[in-house]
Amino acid sequence: MSTLALLSIAVIGVLLLLVLVIKAKVQPFIALLVVSLLVALASGIPAGEVVKVMTAGMGGVLGSITIIIGLGAMLGRMIEHSGGAESLAKFFTNKLGSARTVSALTISAFILGIPVFFDVGFIILAPIIYGFARVAKVSPLKFGLPIGAVMLTVHVALPPHPGPVAAAGLLNADIGWLTIIGMAVSIPVGIVGYYVARSLNRRSYQLSVEVLEQVQLSPAGSDNPAPLTDKINPPGAGLITALIVIPIAIIMAGTVSATVFPADHQYAGVLQLIGSPMFALMVALGLAFWLLAMRRGWSLQHTSDIMGSALPAAAVVILVTGAGGVFGKVLVESGVGKALSATLNDIGLPLLPAAFIISIALRASQGSATVAILTTAGLLADAVSGLSEIQRVLVTLAACFGGLGASHINDSGFWIVTRYLGLSVADGLKTWTLLTTILGLVGFALTWIIWAML
Repeated sequence: MSTLALLSIAVIGVLLLLVLVIKAKVQPFIALLVVSLLVALASGIPAGEVVKVMTAGMGGVLGSITIIIGLGAMLGRMIEHSGGAESLAKFFTNKLGSARTVSALTISAFILGIPVFFDVGFIILAPIIYGFARVAKVSPLKFGLPIGAVMLTVHVALPPHPGPVAAAGLLNADIGWLTIIGMAVSIPVGIVGYYVARSLNRRSYQLSVEVLEQVQLSPAGSDNPAPLTDKINPPGAGLITALIVIPIAIIMAGTVSATVFPADHQYAGVLQLIGSPMFALMVALGLAFWLLAMRRGWSLQHTSDIMGSALPAAAVVILVTGAGGVFGKVLVESGVGKALSATLNDIGLPLLPAAFIISIALRASQGSATVAILTTAGLLADAVSGLSEIQRVLVTLAACFGGLGASHINDSGFWIVTRYLGLSVADGLKTWTLLTTILGLVGFALTWIIWAML
């Protein structure tokens, strides 16, 4: 099939999905599956392989996030139900003031996002976002948008995340310089993200009922607050901070150990297990079970009911995110990404803008930032052979910031952010997609300025 035909099918598929979700109000999970099926058939994927491709797309995404979302949701529910999130929010609000709280949380998210994958970190911080929004009586978007923006920025631009590390290997770029220059660029990008998110938050957005109930901004009588006895003498800010920091610290330790010890070290497997997000969240949930439930007099049945009550909402996030993975997988298997990258590579753009444009086009076409970055690096591996060490690092960063932009409906991260923040698809495109694209452009512009100064 020709490149034009494949690209046309992809564009029509995206437009059809938007019409179904925004105009026809079809549930996103169903709409994604229907459009994925139609795109698969139209792009020439054999009928006997369509279900296998769709199943692989669902499994590829859910295999990495289902356990994390489930455990994270239960941990968040325990913290919220005990009154811990409000306790933490009140403590920091009293210390910093409401205006400084958003910036303080954004800075913390930037630091925490360096060793922790974007989706894991955002899920862990979700109950804290709700707690601060509840205390401040504002939309969770005020906290969630800048936090998500800075965490995604460091996820695509800084080691030890897989995209920049693997791209540096393909382009023979020095990891040390990539970390130094990437950090120097990511900090101003994060600052821009904070102010752009604040500007976007000047508008009002209609949030889902589930999120409104979480932050208690829904109409009187429509929410289900925890029984008063569960929130009498709520846990202190120090305890809640520990429950959030402990899993992140465990993951950080696992990340550091992976770089310190060789892969064949006798303890490498054990350290890899201990540093996994699943193990870290299980430890945190076990601590919450003892410190928030048992020591506060909750019965085993009551504790089980509270933890179980987190799963229905988590199931919605899991299913929609998995369906986003199906759509992305179909686009990859159809050859859309390869056709698009080959076309852009043949145009003959200068090397640095070519890296950014190819990467952001691949990101928009198939959804995964890591795939976009790696594919771009592979295409440009021969072209960077005559460049200096710093120039190869800058080409790597240009590809990385291309992977930052254009997060939309074929990206599993788009669905995690919009579901947790209660955004509709249309509002998600107006906020999250716009925000990530602006930050990608800013990151590339700063990278190009450094290139011009060499």
